[in-house]
Amino acid sequence: MNLKEIPRVANISKEAFINDFFKPQIPVVIENCIKDWPAYSKWDFDYMRKVAGDKTVPLYDNRPVHHKDGFNQPHTTMKMSDYLDLLQKEPTKYRIFLWNILKEVPKLQKDFAYPDFGLKLMRGLPMLFFGGKDSYTFMHYDIDLANIFHFHFVGEKEVTLFPQSENQFLYKVPHSLITHESIDFANPDLAKWPALKNATGYKSHLKHGEVLYMPEGYWHYMRYLTPGFSLSLRAIARKPKNLGKAFYNVLIMRHYDGFMRKLKGQDWIDWKNEQAIIRTNKQLN
Repeated sequence: MNLKEIPRVANISKEAFINDFFKPQIPVVIENCIKDWPAYSKWDFDYMRKVAGDKTVPLYDNRPVHHKDGFNQPHTTMKMSDYLDLLQKEPTKYRIFLWNILKEVPKLQKDFAYPDFGLKLMRGLPMLFFGGKDSYTFMHYDIDLANIFHFHFVGEKEVTLFPQSENQFLYKVPHSLITHESIDFANPDLAKWPALKNATGYKSHLKHGEVLYMPEGYWHYMRYLTPGFSLSLRAIARKPKNLGKAFYNVLIMRHYDGFMRKLKGQDWIDWKNEQAIIRTNKQLN
């Protein structure tokens, strides 16, 4: 794959961010913009265990999509204290995904701010993500195609990004937000997935305190190189085309997909995966 390093800046002004990254829709890593947050020095596993150890958290792993799965339905649940013990004890595929700290642990809101990047951030949707060593998310994009600011804490995380312009090369599964689940984006088999050789994207590693800006609708694959966690803040898509896709995904696509899963069962999932290969490989001809 053709992957460029994501640009990096130590800090950035609102004007520079808007002109250099938001308007051209280019990702960027900002290295030092949250050092004045209490979270920068406080947020680690011990602190999370102290403030949220008694909470029951949703957990996801890397199992293939099944027709009985609901939209963003967790695979299991666990007490946060037990989950953190597991993270620190041994590698695990279990991840916390889209955990709303505004709702679950209001105290944590005092530890971070909503930076002024020139975009109006949605204050009701601060989300936490946790993962163990070598756990990862499938390559996907978010249903609302939002602008995402991803603040990383503890350890190191590998990130691979693609803009929507690369859809034709990514083996996108129809009527969904993911690529074919058999692709290992950490080490893709380009003989098996030849269209990926034509895809142009970005890569980087995130460390404690660094912030990744992901432009509207960007595909993202994230792998935890060590146990760690991140906070995401988001702003709605501004481009009319992306807003239209967001409304379609929320109001039509996910309901149609849910209906077809009930109607056709696993045959629907298998057909979609087959179509991801057929449609993408047509681009090579």
